[in-house]
Amino acid sequence: MSPEQRSRFLKSLTKDEALGLLCDWPFWARPNQLPPDGDWHTWLVLAGRGFGKTRTGAEWIRARAESGRFTRFAIIGQTAADVRDVMIEGESGLLAISHPAFMPLYEPSKRRLTWPNGAMATTYSGDEPDQLRGPQNDSAWCDELAKWRFGQETWDNMEMGLRIGPRPQVVVTTTPRPIKLIKDLLADRMTVATRGSTYENLVNLAPSFAARIRDKYEGTRLGRQELMAEILDDVPGALWTRILLDETRTGKPPDLKRIVVAVDPEATSTDGSAETGIIVAALGIDGHGYILDDLTIRATPNGWASQAVAAYHKHKADRIIGEANQGGEMVESVIRSAAQAAGGPVAYKAVHASRGKQARAEPIAALFEQKRVHMVGAYPDLEDQLCSWVPGETSPDRLDAMVWALTELMLGTGPLRPARSYSGWPQTLRGPLAP
Repeated sequence: MSPEQRSRFLKSLTKDEALGLLCDWPFWARPNQLPPDGDWHTWLVLAGRGFGKTRTGAEWIRARAESGRFTRFAIIGQTAADVRDVMIEGESGLLAISHPAFMPLYEPSKRRLTWPNGAMATTYSGDEPDQLRGPQNDSAWCDELAKWRFGQETWDNMEMGLRIGPRPQVVVTTTPRPIKLIKDLLADRMTVATRGSTYENLVNLAPSFAARIRDKYEGTRLGRQELMAEILDDVPGALWTRILLDETRTGKPPDLKRIVVAVDPEATSTDGSAETGIIVAALGIDGHGYILDDLTIRATPNGWASQAVAAYHKHKADRIIGEANQGGEMVESVIRSAAQAAGGPVAYKAVHASRGKQARAEPIAALFEQKRVHMVGAYPDLEDQLCSWVPGETSPDRLDAMVWALTELMLGTGPLRPARSYSGWPQTLRGPLAP
């Protein structure tokens, strides 16, 4: 139709007809946003940011709920906050896309949505895999699977509960990363993969966003992954590889001797600035290093200092390590101010880079190769930096903070404390994760 014909047609609709058309997803969706034909178990939507992944997953759940044939759904995101803010209450979430006459009741305290016909969805997060032990479902929507902290264990528990109804199926909506779980799903004969890029949906995105990403990210490695949804292999010359990180990954460390919070500070918080790397790491009684958390943030000095102090108290750390080359005495000053505001002092140590980044990073990479350092769970952003940084390039925030932490724990001479069990992750988590 011409614009004039479209306008006349839309004006001719009654209010109910217009609402029905607005909520008719197959009318609006692009072909690769609609479920594929055939007998499949997993629909894997690998797409760039802004493609419309959230809308695709939410509409798939909505259609199954409205059909009356499916009654139990698992809604799983990276964290509980992501599930609530993006999958449920977001602009393309379940509440926003549902027809007013068939709106689900959302009860956040029960982690539950209930549709008028009795269909029910329960929310879960990728950092609490044992929540999925026991519940039975006939449908599941997994968002940003490649970023789940305990991805393999959460996925396994979800699959074991996907066992009722006429046709149990799962849709995965994620920006791709070259992790083992994603590669295994792609190799599964019961998986149908849909790929899409950010550029397919530019008409629904801000014009300034399109111009910005073209100028800054088009043609870069990050752009190929985050915009074009390419699964990129490890970079030749990088000190870390995905295989190495998977081989050394664990679900729970032994008792710990020391815990430190390392900060690689950034003085500004503008859009173009780097983030402030904040990594929590520990030394176990076995002499091995363990990465316990990645709390990297883009914030003002007061913001990242507060984040570091909160991590110090949450993990019962022994010390905050701050790189002083960037901010000098300012780093210690803002951390101590944040500690005072939080109501408790912190132990702080400034470290100075007397050697180049490559010279500092290589001994830490060697510890990984010796199987003496382990990721506790998964930290996708940190792991992306480790596996893409080549010596000679500017080293990124998370990597630098991790190197400072492990240098202090495993190559330094800091005091040890009596061993204690670590309880910084969900209490329901048990056992090691499969690589």
